[in-house]
Amino acid sequence: MSPRVEVRKTYKLFIGGAFPRSESGRSYAVHAAAGAFLANAALGSRKDARNAVVAARAAFPRWSGATAYNRGQVLYRVAEVMEGRAEQLVAEVAAGEGLTAARAKAVVDAAIDRWVWYAGWPDKLAQVLGGVNPVAGPFFDISVPEPTGVVAVLAPQDSSLLGLVSVLAPVIVSGNTAVVVASEARPLSAITLAECLATSDVPGGVVNIVTGRTAEIAPWLASHRDINAIDLAGAAGSPGVSWAELERAAADNLKRVLRPAGQGADASEPDWLTAPGVERMTAFLETKTVWHPKGR
Repeated sequence: MSPRVEVRKTYKLFIGGAFPRSESGRSYAVHAAAGAFLANAALGSRKDARNAVVAARAAFPRWSGATAYNRGQVLYRVAEVMEGRAEQLVAEVAAGEGLTAARAKAVVDAAIDRWVWYAGWPDKLAQVLGGVNPVAGPFFDISVPEPTGVVAVLAPQDSSLLGLVSVLAPVIVSGNTAVVVASEARPLSAITLAECLATSDVPGGVVNIVTGRTAEIAPWLASHRDINAIDLAGAAGSPGVSWAELERAAADNLKRVLRPAGQGADASEPDWLTAPGVERMTAFLETKTVWHPKGR
């Protein structure tokens, strides 16, 4: 009996809820931390990124218009699917980041727990960040947080899953949609996370993940006029990428910019195991204030 031929996984892009190959037909080899070949990943192009922006913009009205309670339920479902795919995620994190199986399991558990933590926030943001403001007059003055719009996210380079969850979840919690550039050297767990998103209840286009060269895609996203904000977390440590240049490109059309930790040449990725606060959620929120007469 001839030996069975293993079915190798094809890692594609994730755009608009589907898994297309790059329009350019390009791919690149992904290697383990120890140097062994792991897989070929799609080498995304500017056109792929443009398609992702179009999908994110189309998904924004439905996602931002959903009730906060419903968004929380949908995001919790993602954590359920991640839990079911934990074994695969552990293998990818261990190979990509050069971790022992036990250490990789701890990282994957932390990523799932973090997703659950953020899933609990959608229906609490208005209470924590909004409120009724005191005014001198017969008015109600009410401030409420609202999503910014389409957010580009440069995923961390070193932390392929926990870092990715730590920058993606706070973007979509409030109703934003996201275009993510995955870790260039460690993109595999990002596509597995995309499969978790696709098989949960997250509407297509809410999260779009492009794999490839950060230096090729990031400058174009930073200057794109239909992107409202950008998280530069993954610019620190990306080959050929200057977060300061990306910030200048974003300033041309008044994007919100979340800088990487540190400044200048000292910019670096934070310790993603540290417990998060609300800062990454508030970075991509706008505050709407409504005045209403209350009589005398």
